[in-house]
Amino acid sequence: MQKGILIIGAGGVSRVATVKCAMNIDTFEHITLASRTISKCESIRDDIKKNQGISIDVASVDADNVEELVKLIKKVNPKVVLNVALPYQDLTIMDACTQCGVDYVDTANYEHPDEAKFEYKEQWARDDQFKKAGIMALLGSGFDPGVTGVFCAYAQQNIFDEIHTIDIMDCNAGDHGYPFATNFNPEINLREVSANGRYWEEGKWIETKPLEIRVDHDYPEVGVKPSYLLYHEELESLSKNIKGLKRIRFFMTFGDSYIAHMNCLKNVGMLGIEPVEHKGQKIIPIEFLTTLLPDPASLGPRTVGKTNIGCIIEGIKDGVKKKIYIYNICDHQECYKETGAQAVSYTTGVPAMIGAKMLYKDIWKDKGVFNIEEFDAQPFMDELMTQGLPWKIIELD
Repeated sequence: MQKGILIIGAGGVSRVATVKCAMNIDTFEHITLASRTISKCESIRDDIKKNQGISIDVASVDADNVEELVKLIKKVNPKVVLNVALPYQDLTIMDACTQCGVDYVDTANYEHPDEAKFEYKEQWARDDQFKKAGIMALLGSGFDPGVTGVFCAYAQQNIFDEIHTIDIMDCNAGDHGYPFATNFNPEINLREVSANGRYWEEGKWIETKPLEIRVDHDYPEVGVKPSYLLYHEELESLSKNIKGLKRIRFFMTFGDSYIAHMNCLKNVGMLGIEPVEHKGQKIIPIEFLTTLLPDPASLGPRTVGKTNIGCIIEGIKDGVKKKIYIYNICDHQECYKETGAQAVSYTTGVPAMIGAKMLYKDIWKDKGVFNIEEFDAQPFMDELMTQGLPWKIIELD
């Protein structure tokens, strides 16, 4: 009989997700944490034992290797596999889950390591594979993607008769004190930010230059921050699943210093993903840069300030135009006190646990590959209120 949860990955998001799973041990029964670097798993395990008195198992696994993953999954025999490893490893973990007949949850869509592009195509293509295995894959159970999709589904199911436009607003007003650092995996972060922007309007995609479109948005409890249009993966699924939608965009805040550093690094080739020869050895510039930058998992103790992430949604209710902002605010230091990680990891790790809980308790139950907005939003919204990510809704003019 399948029992427990297997968590793959041991970075900052994994730390939060594993700590929160331990806080919900009555649901998950048993926890196994696995990563290529077992010392990271052991550190998380030891902190959980010290702070909560709960024992978890740890294991070593190469998440790029389907055979290794299958061997581990069969040994652990979990009810759910939670993937909080790198997006590069989504497909191998999904394939291992279908071979073993185990439900799958992740937080970010697949990205090829040799191409700065991310899309759901490869994961959606595994729908028949999951159906034949009689199991379910829940994609994008982080914050964005993740909670933002649940916010949109909740608005569609409970607040609007028609939704016409959505702007996803991601503000991190935290300060870590470094001249330059990224709040999650530097390679993924910098590839995402330096790429062309893209948004969906009237059934087609419109491309922009990197950081070409800026708005100065007033975030509740944070203030006015410069916010730049990016392409983000949830746009692809939400444009498909929110019926009647006419436009959807994604904005993220960046300070002038971050942009100046990133542009300088891009201009000198440090964001390159193609190998270059250096003193007789092949190196990939962005991978080398990642080794120089602060580890995002180390930012927790020194990051202060808040995040504000939410959705501005416009549409029609009872024949009248309506506009709302539905959002969450997190304090970096409060997140660190609870889990040992800053708010960017917290806002991804908590929804990862909640998504796994939806599957583990058969609250969301189906066969195939699904995005998070395709289910009844209410139970997820209720969990957000009790698991550390309370949300608010305000009316906008």
